[in-house]
Amino acid sequence: MSNQPEHDPFRTARLADAPVVTAPDGAAVYPLLVLEGRGSLAVFTLAPGQVTHAVSHATVQELWQVTAGSGALWRRQGAREEIVRLVPGTAASIPLGTAFQFRADEDSDGPLRITAVTVPPWPGTDGEARPEDGPWRATVR
Repeated sequence: MSNQPEHDPFRTARLADAPVVTAPDGAAVYPLLVLEGRGSLAVFTLAPGQVTHAVSHATVQELWQVTAGSGALWRRQGAREEIVRLVPGTAASIPLGTAFQFRADEDSDGPLRITAVTVPPWPGTDGEARPEDGPWRATVR
């Protein structure tokens, strides 16, 4: 991550230096920055042909922007349900409590890469991501 002290409000991070962790939905996540109590920034990646587990979040919501690759995002909240194409430049919201699942196209020329802001910051606790029934069979662990 960064070499600045934890109390420094000016933070800088490089994707190349970020650790990689596995999200509860199975995507690879590179945590980048956190504004304490406000939000966090991370990059998610999914290899071509991979499908995440469907989940919903208990306390956070997210804003996504696709920066590479292609795929699809399924979202459901109440009676509203949709599938949208994910290509570079696409932005999508994941409101609180929304069930969602995403997949990377098999024929993509590289991984699906999404930059995401999580509000409030990802709590890193068990129970935040709740399993849901989605439209696709998950292929990640």
